[in-house]
Amino acid sequence: MSTYTQIYYHIIFSTREITPVLNVENHKELFGYIWGIIINKKCHLYRINGTLDHLHILCDLHPSICLADLVKSIKLAASKWIKENQVFPNFIGWQDGYGAFTLTIQEREVVREYIRNQQEHHQKMSFLDELKNLLVDAGIEFDERYLR
Repeated sequence: MSTYTQIYYHIIFSTREITPVLNVENHKELFGYIWGIIINKKCHLYRINGTLDHLHILCDLHPSICLADLVKSIKLAASKWIKENQVFPNFIGWQDGYGAFTLTIQEREVVREYIRNQQEHHQKMSFLDELKNLLVDAGIEFDERYLR
């Protein structure tokens, strides 16, 4: 039998210390580069977007790769690319951890739109408040000391 999967992830991570250094003018280049990483890992990107201090990625996960390896690959390669191309001059790195939430196919389009509207969303809510809400909604216990 072949392998059949349907694993959608909403992945979120911020810049180190949630520093607002990802200027919007260069988002398209960064998002395109990350898209390439995701394709190279045989995953499918449904949406990527972000703000000055964090990114949201909605993708599926190929059965040959684990989530931690995908996120690590994205962060390492994107950091290197940012520094080599001096796209975001004040970028010092990504936070160590990340948030990842599984979705059903029915939730995929709702989350896709949510990610598409990040700029508007964050005019009303900070990244930390957003992350806390997502963790609470997912039933994940957390210690606020480790959210930074």
